[in-house]
Amino acid sequence: GIGALAGGAIGNFMDQQEADLRAQLQGTGVSVTRNGNQIILNMPSNITFATDQDQVIPAFYPTLNSVALVLNKYKQTVVDIYGHTDSQGDDAYNLALSQRRASSVANYLASQAVDGRRFLVTGAGESQPIASNGTSAGRAQNRRVEIQISPLS
Repeated sequence: GIGALAGGAIGNFMDQQEADLRAQLQGTGVSVTRNGNQIILNMPSNITFATDQDQVIPAFYPTLNSVALVLNKYKQTVVDIYGHTDSQGDDAYNLALSQRRASSVANYLASQAVDGRRFLVTGAGESQPIASNGTSAGRAQNRRVEIQISPLS
């Protein structure tokens, strides 16, 4: 029926966007993960920010330009931007830092003509680790900005 067609069309739309993102982001250090009709970009903070800073480092601008290019090509999506930290230091400080970092990424994308109304910016602080905070390698994985791209519902 019509519903199946629409669902398939959304899947195809997200497939194309995922392929474009993978091509654009190859070798940048940003990982692209597909989860159903969502695409998640994981940007480790070591390539995105200087230690304890919330401004995107200029060396990362070309990577964000590539993301903006794809987001502008596929406008029928909403873009959730989440900042994450490791568990070192004060929880409230980490929450604020993660929010500022997510905002920095959103502001940069907006400066590349991505419609800011598509963004939802959230600081998650240290609440959503993807690795152990007990090792420096784990903490490095936890310090990240994730961009979750979803089809407009």
